[in-house]
Amino acid sequence: MPSTFLQRLSLPLLLLTGLRLPMAIASPSGMVDDSLQPTSAENLDGEHQDLASALRTAPPELALALVYEPGIDLAGYLVSEKFDGVRAFWDGRRLITRGGLIINAPAGFTAGFPEQPLDGELWMGRGTFARLSGTVRTLEPDLEAWQQVRYVVFDLPAHEGRFEERFAALERLLEQAPNTRLQLAHQHPIADPASLQARLDRLVAAGAEGLMLHHRDAPYQAGRNADLLKVKPYLEGEAVVLEHLPGQGKYAGMLGSMLVEEPDGTQFKLGSGLSDAERATPPPIGSIVSFKYHGRTKYGRPRFASFLRITDEL
Repeated sequence: MPSTFLQRLSLPLLLLTGLRLPMAIASPSGMVDDSLQPTSAENLDGEHQDLASALRTAPPELALALVYEPGIDLAGYLVSEKFDGVRAFWDGRRLITRGGLIINAPAGFTAGFPEQPLDGELWMGRGTFARLSGTVRTLEPDLEAWQQVRYVVFDLPAHEGRFEERFAALERLLEQAPNTRLQLAHQHPIADPASLQARLDRLVAAGAEGLMLHHRDAPYQAGRNADLLKVKPYLEGEAVVLEHLPGQGKYAGMLGSMLVEEPDGTQFKLGSGLSDAERATPPPIGSIVSFKYHGRTKYGRPRFASFLRITDEL
């Protein structure tokens, strides 16, 4: 892997002490009390200070998806919607992002969550990732914004059974949970590639990001493997930002495109997909961004690459 990407990934995590994390509080009836105010962090200024620089822990060991390729036996898999949210691990007392960020959710949000570890996505709805990301990253929680957040759960990492057994246990567990912020990622059998494509087309047309395939018989296994597959209408990659290139015409005075580098050293310009706000305040040099594309050119560069988001904030 080229040195630029390695250097970017090897930046040490910032560990600070002196923060007071919110306690999960419920009313005497066991129901969530949304009127409770979150516990503020001490010795940090700014109501909306970025949480990404506040408190981190070791990243959780999560199952990660490979990209679906035609030819696999779909009878062995269950399918669900791919939620375009923030991956979050519940360790029994706090929510932690894939990157190890401890999320300072309002105290009432996690009240009544089970003691068992959960794997899921914080989600506001289709097409709301940017707003959700900002909500999750703020040090002082925005209570109104958090009212719209749900924790969509799809697995029980500590359960030793097969996925079908874990999901059945998860259904029973959430039926007993008093917190309506917990939502189940429903799983469905899939008959054949045509049925999978039809479901993908239908959900994407409705604003979904794609689909997820869980192998019925798989144990929970950290890292990327074929037991968990993502199905999207496009390919997706990551690259580190090397340079900001100035815009012209209607983008004069703003970012035109970014020179980026993939893990294998491939460099290319990425400008499509950026909003005017993102062009005015572009992803920082050194940050890692994700992009979608449709195949490769004969020179190995992504074809029709389009910016999706900064991926290393959380």
